[in-house]
This record gives sequence, C-alpha cells and structure tokens, in this order.
Amino acid sequence: MEMNPRLRVLFVCAMNQWRSPTAEVLYRSDPRLEVRSAGVRTDANRPIRAADLEWADVVFVMDRQQKARIREQFRDMELPEIRVLEIPDGLIYMDPELQRLLRLAIDPEIDSILNG
Repeated sequence: MEMNPRLRVLFVCAMNQWRSPTAEVLYRSDPRLEVRSAGVRTDANRPIRAADLEWADVVFVMDRQQKARIREQFRDMELPEIRVLEIPDGLIYMDPELQRLLRLAIDPEIDSILNG
C-alpha cells in the first residue's frame, strides 16, 4: 500500500516571532501537511536557511518584501513556489484575529495545491 507524501510547507515572516510560528502551529496537526517556519531577517528567531527551501514544496510568505528577500538571498538556488499571503504585521503570536486571517489566506491556497 503506497502512502501519499505530505505537502511540505514553509511559512515565512520577518522575525519568525508572530505570524509564521502561528501559521506553523495552526497547520501542524493537518495530516496532509508537514510544516516549518522561519524568518527572513538575520536576527530572526529561526532564520531561513537553504536547507529549508530545499525541503519545502511551497513557501508561504506574509508579504511581497519577504518574497523578494528570499529570491535575492538565495538567487543561486532553484526555489520552490513562493506564494504571498498579504498578512499584515502587528498582531501577536496566536492572536485570534491573526489566526482568522491566516486561515482565510492559507486554506484556499492549500486546497488549490492539493486538489490541482
């Protein structure tokens, strides 16, 4: 019996402090996914590494600047698809409004990837 591999999703924000760790927690128990989070800033709680991008099937960034920063920082790599969620900064870790915004942005993206 062959198992379908889970979609590997990397959530990225600036500092890996509020937005991307919240997304990681929200989707950690989704049986369709493997998730990680990272930040684009060098002083992030968990800075993004080449190994994260090699691991990921898709990267969800919170804004366009983060996508540009990844493309610049890792310009010599073949990058996975990077999708911009447009999640504003300013909401703290696990804030109910942040959770709502993340689910509204991420759920349809995950469904479109998994259902073609």
